[in-house]
Amino acid sequence: MPRIMADRFREIVKVLIYVLVLNWGVALAKILVGLFFGVISMVADGFHSFSDGASNIIGLVGIYAASKPRDEDHPYGHKKIESFTALGITVLLLLVCYEIGEAAIRRLLSPSAPEANVMTFIVIIITMIVNYLVMTYEHNQGKKLKSDILVSDSLHTRSDIFTSFSVFASLIAIRLGYPIVDALVSFLIIGFILYAAFEISRKVFDVLVDRMAMDRKAIEKVVLSIPKVKVCHNIRTRGREDDIHVDLHLCVDKGMSVEEAHRLSHQVQSEIKTRVPGVTDVIIHIEPT
Repeated sequence: MPRIMADRFREIVKVLIYVLVLNWGVALAKILVGLFFGVISMVADGFHSFSDGASNIIGLVGIYAASKPRDEDHPYGHKKIESFTALGITVLLLLVCYEIGEAAIRRLLSPSAPEANVMTFIVIIITMIVNYLVMTYEHNQGKKLKSDILVSDSLHTRSDIFTSFSVFASLIAIRLGYPIVDALVSFLIIGFILYAAFEISRKVFDVLVDRMAMDRKAIEKVVLSIPKVKVCHNIRTRGREDDIHVDLHLCVDKGMSVEEAHRLSHQVQSEIKTRVPGVTDVIIHIEPT
């Protein structure tokens, strides 16, 4: 494994393990307190946090597979595995929605009065603070390391903050004598979770279906700044932010020798990889004009 790729792998793994420990600590606190005092929305929020930790484990598996270097059977590498693995997080989110919805319906059909005391408020406030710190750290590291797993998982954690805030509101409603709000808030939590699942899936599908990875003009600007290049067209890009593949057509003087055109194409490749972040492969078709 190349050193740069290995360093990136280690950094991502370190972030995921750190986040995993915090997510499961938060989840355990909310589930235990919610069960003890009968606050269904808090239990639902706890299972949501637990799914955060499960997604971290999926991320670790995906990162390991994606970090493998190119080989004869996979000439473009394995980095798309990281994007594909992020879809596993959406599956977990959908399962969480089902569990929350089922529990909320049971509460509506068989009403009971949960207890909202100082302990429940303290737990939910502390977990919201922890979730915010985890989300910010993971998102920043994901952008820095250009990791789909970390960015998508931070969106998962962001939805956890919204759900925890909803639980906080339901606790206030319970204290005011409206216990039914606890179940109703659970459906609001489902909405937050479904939105997070949609955001993750949209980003991953863009990579898997080879949507344009960047603005063509950024590539064109670099290419046209190189002497002896007349026209640059048919620019195509695909891939992840940290693994962009570029195809383009290069128009040169028809009197240019094959050897000179070959040197020029290598120069163009080098300039694009140097000046455009994330580009790892450039294929050039030379056209005489």
